[in-house]
Amino acid sequence: MPDATKLESNEPEMESSLHYAQLALLVACLEWLWRDRTDFFIGANLTVYFSREQLKTRDFRGPEFFLVNQTQRRPRKSWVVWEEGGQYPDLIIELLSPATAKTDRSLKKVLYQDRFRAPEYFWFSPETLEFEGYRLVGQHYDAIAPNEAGQRWSEVLGLFLGVQDETLRYFHSSGELVPTPEEAAAVAQERADRLAEQLKALGVEPEA
Repeated sequence: MPDATKLESNEPEMESSLHYAQLALLVACLEWLWRDRTDFFIGANLTVYFSREQLKTRDFRGPEFFLVNQTQRRPRKSWVVWEEGGQYPDLIIELLSPATAKTDRSLKKVLYQDRFRAPEYFWFSPETLEFEGYRLVGQHYDAIAPNEAGQRWSEVLGLFLGVQDETLRYFHSSGELVPTPEEAAAVAQERADRLAEQLKALGVEPEA
């Protein structure tokens, strides 16, 4: 195999600012939620290198978003399967666009099912809001049925994925939205301000 240290990602630019924003949102929310964990890697528009033939034909495949569990949390230029103990992504999310939707629904779905054996595969269109999810059952992907809110459960994440305000978001099993870092900070500040007002009402001056 080639020197894996030289294998940089070979992914094209994303389709639009909507796609960039959606990808950044998925990464930021999960990294914030799992900020105390060191045993996962999130790939954002990175190539997954998995075979010598793939390198020869330059048939590169890189999901917009993928998650690998039980691995070291550190920066990588790409995901090189043979340098990672043979690990493939545990969860993949593709962001559909007019140029990629057909491939994402067909060729990539077959690749992730048959070669990657990725336990879960989702796709979402930031433009049309099309959202589907699949779980590997035996040799094939079975569709993940949505709940009443239109959310689909991810066993890999231990979270729901669902569309809110025209974006794909994570939700706890309770239905509570997983916030962005900025949303979490705003909530924390609001709680602190409310507590300060309550203390002042009791005649207690909050500490600065």
